Amino acid sequence: MNGDVVELGAWRDFNTAPPQKPDDDRQPETSVDDLKDRLHGNLRGVLPYLFPAGVFRQGKFTVGDVLGNRGDSLTVELSGPKAGMWHDFATGEGGDIISLWGAATGQESRSCFPALLDDIRHWLGEPRYELAAPQAEPDAKANNVDELGPVTAKWDYRDGNGNLLACVYRYDPPDGKQFRPWDVLARKMKAPSPRPLYNQPGMRAVEEVILVEGEKAADALIGLGICATTAMNGAGAPVEKTDWSPLSGKRVLIWPDKDAPGWQYAEATAQAMLDAGAVLVAILLPPDDKPEKWDAADAVDGGMDVAAFIATAERQSIAPPLPQARAFSLRHMLDDTSPMPDDIIAPRVLTPSGLLVFGGAPKVGKSDFLLSWLVHMAAGVEFLSFRPPRSLRIFYLQAEIQYHYLRERIRQINLPTEISREANDNLVMTPQLKLILNAAGVATVTALITKHFPDGLDIIVIDPIRNVFDGGEAGPSENDNNAMLFFLRDRVEELRDAVDPSAGIILVHHTRKLSKKQVDEDPFQALSGAGSLRGYYSSGMILFRPDEAQPERRLITELRNGPALPTKVVDKQDGQWVEVDQPSERLVRRDYGEKLDAERLRKRDTILQLLYDEAMDGQVYTATQFAERFENSAGLGGRSTISERISVLTTKGYIKFFRNPEEHGLPELSRRRQGYLCVEAMQLGKSQDVVDDVTGEVSEVIHPLLPTHYKCRQSGAVLEVESPDIWVYHDEETADE
Repeated sequence: MNGDVVELGAWRDFNTAPPQKPDDDRQPETSVDDLKDRLHGNLRGVLPYLFPAGVFRQGKFTVGDVLGNRGDSLTVELSGPKAGMWHDFATGEGGDIISLWGAATGQESRSCFPALLDDIRHWLGEPRYELAAPQAEPDAKANNVDELGPVTAKWDYRDGNGNLLACVYRYDPPDGKQFRPWDVLARKMKAPSPRPLYNQPGMRAVEEVILVEGEKAADALIGLGICATTAMNGAGAPVEKTDWSPLSGKRVLIWPDKDAPGWQYAEATAQAMLDAGAVLVAILLPPDDKPEKWDAADAVDGGMDVAAFIATAERQSIAPPLPQARAFSLRHMLDDTSPMPDDIIAPRVLTPSGLLVFGGAPKVGKSDFLLSWLVHMAAGVEFLSFRPPRSLRIFYLQAEIQYHYLRERIRQINLPTEISREANDNLVMTPQLKLILNAAGVATVTALITKHFPDGLDIIVIDPIRNVFDGGEAGPSENDNNAMLFFLRDRVEELRDAVDPSAGIILVHHTRKLSKKQVDEDPFQALSGAGSLRGYYSSGMILFRPDEAQPERRLITELRNGPALPTKVVDKQDGQWVEVDQPSERLVRRDYGEKLDAERLRKRDTILQLLYDEAMDGQVYTATQFAERFENSAGLGGRSTISERISVLTTKGYIKFFRNPEEHGLPELSRRRQGYLCVEAMQLGKSQDVVDDVTGEVSEVIHPLLPTHYKCRQSGAVLEVESPDIWVYHDEETADE
């Protein structure tokens, strides 16, 4: 579809792979076909193992993608001749169960095929043979594994939800053990950025975690039921390149190797974990009687009572660092004449490192408005008086609109050629990116932004919040202020810090439909999680439609770092958003109101005339009968519309009721709540000429229908009339109808 999709090619069909030749001292290996058959027989065990976030639904297994993210883009057949076959509708990728295992574990290349098969055999309960790790990229000379020999161990690094992030392979060449990381997301033999911690799923539900050096030591403690983790590469890991955030809110006990590098690393990591939010950090002091390099794995192998040692061993507590704070005197402030930093979007709508929340009710046109705005900002062109200082570099994380429909919307924007040409490479967007902005999601988006903007960018846009929201332990609700604060502080800020700390953020958010009262009092309270949002953002913007019958929208802006901006009235004309002059708007509304008034008068006259004419033909109606008889006739609209107009006309005195049909030879009323409808001068049947037998004089005889009841304006009750011949009309301003 585009350059961001990994094209796997025909080599993903492992059915054509050559037979693997075992060494002479190895047992015969199970064939690929046999492995596939065994996997097909246990798909309900295999698939949750590979994709913990996936679900079984209607005879199929669905998950977001080969990385195991939540969603339903990737589908696996569970039965029939296509059992085990998979297809990702977002990328067009697909294959059999073997290729799916490879994609899920980062073992997709031809060089990984032996390791892939061995991994499957091990899961099926067969002995693990010598492993072949993924080979390095041709240009990655530092990671060349061609001469390291076979892989002797492998460890998977997963996020808290169980999604695979990276693998670490161990080699044992003659000159000593070596380790190589495989970045699953980037599909390269390199350490991810940032580097994840080991055993994150196990850390989610505990309050205390043991940090050790190396996966072997961590596995030794995990095997005893003790929650342990390690940083990738142990004491050799760059502290600043490791993501310590999973330890936020945890008590951490560091178990270092008994050597100088181990202790130095323990002190460095302790400070990093406190910075990441760990509530308590301490370092275990290894026993004096233990040899050099003694570690947690040695303690387990030696039969030590590890739980007792952890509980009672001497330790050194690490004090949290003093908060970094700055303060300035009044003199400093008055003497500082340095220029203000340029607004990313002026005037003060979006400032460097600022956060703008752009909200609106569904179907109000937020995404269309935003697209037009972003294109102009990417071209360096003013939009509705919003001014960029130059052409801005913008990454638009779009998580709602599919590719083809997004493309259609962009093409519907009537842009001058010079604007689109200037914005072409400055605006990069994703079509309906299906991910949750958790630790793995942040890493994915960071890699994508860095790929397109390696030198930094100006704006990151996330549209909408709800489709990528991660509230951490506070839960998935955007309405929860704690969850919203976690998302802003630990997810959005983390993403910004990873790509460009000075970048501005635009978050698109849904609001409830705004009432006139709420617009007047405080429209920004309509935002979900408004308490945390308004305390955090530097500016807010609400787009809403005051009148559903009118195309104009109002744009209200709230600035924390500048004077209030006047409300704008905007509309889309000829494919472009323009600001509508408000005096002109009032004229348009007045003209529209006059047209509505005229239409109401026409419907009034039509209803009254129909009642009169029908009575002349001997036909009378209740309100319900009349609405049913003339539905979609004479331009009156549907039954509900007719009933509403009759209700208004009875309140105003144009229509009354008569409840004595038997006196006129008419059918009796089954219900007497109101009666038959009656209008002024109404008569039953046409007048007749009558000749006097004595004088021969000809006279006209009529049968008048006079009202017996009327509807009270104040109470709405139906009351008896005092003077049937007197009609009083209560006309008020038409706009009040």
